[in-house]
Order: sequence, then structure tokens, then C-alpha cells
Amino acid sequence: MSNYLVPIMVVFIIIYGLYKKIDIFDTFIEGVKEGINVTFKLFPTIFAMVIAITILTNSNILLDIGKLLNPLFKFLSFPSEVLPLALMKPVSGSSSIVILNDILSRYHPDSYIGRISSVIGGSTDTTIYIISLYFGSIGIKKIKYSLVVGLIADLLCIIISIIVINILFY
Repeated sequence: MSNYLVPIMVVFIIIYGLYKKIDIFDTFIEGVKEGINVTFKLFPTIFAMVIAITILTNSNILLDIGKLLNPLFKFLSFPSEVLPLALMKPVSGSSSIVILNDILSRYHPDSYIGRISSVIGGSTDTTIYIISLYFGSIGIKKIKYSLVVGLIADLLCIIISIIVINILFY
């Protein structure tokens, strides 16, 4: 069904445009021009984000922070192995999926670490990515409060993930 949905939509749009006597080709070209302008406007933001994520993941600083804070995490029943996922998820969805995949392959999905990682991966959001991409695309510069609220929501999701896993499984 999905293989036919896009072609059916394209044919419907063409027929509707002909019915309304709209110059379909010129309208299409205008849309492409707008898309290119948006792409060039967003490119620096996306490029900077990719470079920052690459530096963050290749430096292994997330692992070092986890080792440093391990006594605190043990006290809070938070496995330090999950910290890279918790820190990366607000920045990048694809990088956090790679980290989650690594955690699940190393510790298995049914383990304590695997369950917490899965819930964190599914409940938190890519806050910094969303703010930089969407706010940057429409030119919003004052992001302080949105960033704080988004990161607090992510932190609450992590805390609630630990509580829920401990209540349901242990």
C-alpha cells in the first residue's frame, strides 16, 4: 500500500492543479527555490552540530565523565554505562541510537542496563537538535528558556525511567 501512496498523491495534486487552472510547473519551481534557500539557511547550523557531535563522541569524554561520577551513580541506582546515552540523546537522535544499540548488544535488552537505556531512548527527546534546527530556520535567537525547559524535561524523563524500571522489574 505504501508503495502506491506517494504516486497516488502526486497524481492527485497534478489533477487538482489542472482543475484549479494553476501553472503546476512554475509552482513546483518556486517550491524548489524556497527549499534551496531553506537548505542554505540551515546548512551552517547542521554542519556545526555534526562537527560538535563528532568531537564529543570521538573524544570519549562521555565515558570519562561516567567513570568519574560512578560513585554518585551507584548511590542513585543509575548505571554509569547509560550516561553516554543520557548525555547524547538531547544532542543527536542518530548518535544516541548508535549508543543505545551498543548498550543493548553489550548488556542485552532484558538486563537492568538494557531496560533503563531503552526507556531513556524512547522517552527523552533531541532537545538541542530541535531548538537549533527549528528555531534557527525561522530566526529565533532567544532560546534560553526553551533550552532550559527542554533539558529539565529530559532530566525528568531519565529520573522517571529509573523509577519506573525499578518499580516494574526489580
